[in-house]
Amino acid sequence: MIMKGQKINDRYQIIKSIGEGGMANVYLAYDTILDRNVAVKVLRGDLSSDEKFVRRFQREALSASSLSHPNIVEVYDVGEDNNQYYIVMEYIEGKQLKDVLRKRGKLTITEVIDIMQQIADGLSVAHDSYIIHRDIKPQNIMILENGLVKITDFGIAMAMNSTQLTQTNSVMGSVHYLPPEQANGSGSTLKSDIYSMGILMYELLTGKLPYKGENAVEIALKHLKEPLPSIRDEIPDIPQSVENVILRATAKNPKNRYNDAREMLEDLKTVMDDSRINEPRYEFKYEEFDEDKPRKKKEVPEEKTVVKDDDEVLVKQITNTEIKKQNKLLIALAIIFTALVIIITSIVVLLPRLTTQEEIKIPEVRGLTEQEAIEKIQNEGFEIAEEIKEATDDEIEEGHVVKTTPTEGAKRTKGTEVTIYISKNNDYEVEDFVAEKTNYLTAQGKLEAYGIYVIIKKKDVEKKDEYTDGQVIEQSVEKGKKLKKGDTIILYIPNIVTEYPNFKEGFTVKEIESFCEQYNIDCKFERIPNGEVEEGTILDQSKPKGYTVISGATLIIKVAEKPEEEPECNPLEEVCDGME
Repeated sequence: MIMKGQKINDRYQIIKSIGEGGMANVYLAYDTILDRNVAVKVLRGDLSSDEKFVRRFQREALSASSLSHPNIVEVYDVGEDNNQYYIVMEYIEGKQLKDVLRKRGKLTITEVIDIMQQIADGLSVAHDSYIIHRDIKPQNIMILENGLVKITDFGIAMAMNSTQLTQTNSVMGSVHYLPPEQANGSGSTLKSDIYSMGILMYELLTGKLPYKGENAVEIALKHLKEPLPSIRDEIPDIPQSVENVILRATAKNPKNRYNDAREMLEDLKTVMDDSRINEPRYEFKYEEFDEDKPRKKKEVPEEKTVVKDDDEVLVKQITNTEIKKQNKLLIALAIIFTALVIIITSIVVLLPRLTTQEEIKIPEVRGLTEQEAIEKIQNEGFEIAEEIKEATDDEIEEGHVVKTTPTEGAKRTKGTEVTIYISKNNDYEVEDFVAEKTNYLTAQGKLEAYGIYVIIKKKDVEKKDEYTDGQVIEQSVEKGKKLKKGDTIILYIPNIVTEYPNFKEGFTVKEIESFCEQYNIDCKFERIPNGEVEEGTILDQSKPKGYTVISGATLIIKVAEKPEEEPECNPLEEVCDGME
């Protein structure tokens, strides 16, 4: 149990507990080195003793730390202290979207479109790097007082769905937002996040979840088999363009969904345009329930399916008959067809064996030198292929045999040609990413292709104008050094996030217009009559000082103007000066 005042890693001093969940406990802490408040999420219970989960958690959390976007909670640090595994993130003073829904019931269409655009914008950056969240739900969305949306739990969501917790024939995740492909055990893609976003959008608009049931298994089956309930039953006057976004996002067949979050974002940007309000209803191009269903590798007996709901892990049994009713006629035909295949196979395969020479095994040569392997194979009566090929293998010394084709132990007749594969050096020679001004995403892709772990860190720079966003400005391993699979390299990128200044401190209207033009901000000025200050004085701004500048955002500036003078009246005259 972590107590108030306790220090994690002799750095993060716990202030108080701010949340508890099935995966981790969250604490408000003070970073004694960087002098700032942070949120520290500590893994709970048996997860800390699960080595597979911990390794995946650390790797995915480090990967999530490379995601830099205003709509994603920033990950600062990942580590372990006294067998307690933790992740340190920026501290957000806001509310969970789930709490907002509980209080409001449902949100307006305008509010939902704004929230979904921000979520899609944040996920676009993740999807560009092929990072899948896998657990989009209201509990993982934070909303700040100024309306800014933040997506949380990238590291835990990715690790949670990639460990032994996801057993064979098992599904984990928040069942109410579970994509069909995850429910049937086919795994996640970028389009899995799209489905969860569509369910979330439906819930925000209606205040209801589309699929309900007595248990998690029943709900998961509905995601698999039942069409989405009509949102028009809840909101009869909803624009067709908005319903189309939900229909496309929640398609059962991933082929009918948006390809990624960026494509969904572009659609959301114009969804309320007058030209789209009454557009035709979205029609699915591909079959929803029959096409592209994965084939099961083996018959599923009365196995347990694990579904993690919002509050607990439910264990229920799903039999094959619950997934799909068997057609007796098809079974009979399948039996007849199988019998025919067996008979034909016996004739085609077994008969030639009775008339051919005896087969012998390809000898084991893995780990031998090239010459040793050649001699051993030839001594068994096989021929050596003219081309000696190369293959990578961390366990085999360079220049020694990795494998053969046909494989070792396979039976072949004498005289069969055998191809030898020799181990080649799989070390990666580090490039000079700094001199080449490489974007960190490009560098990260190259390095991770070799199995090298990449950590992205931000670094303050004096001359921000000299760098582009995401440019590698420093690397922990110099150019020309060799890295092996599993090694780690740190890439540093400039911390060039622009923040709004306090325009009330001496800024003129022209200076503000110039600022907005530079950062592509839609600036609107409201003239407020005020006789107490000089005309042109900035009275207020909709984005406060320190708020992150986002391209395309709207900024409202209130400017003082001279109030109209009241006409002077002479009590002895019948009319006042200036009045008719």
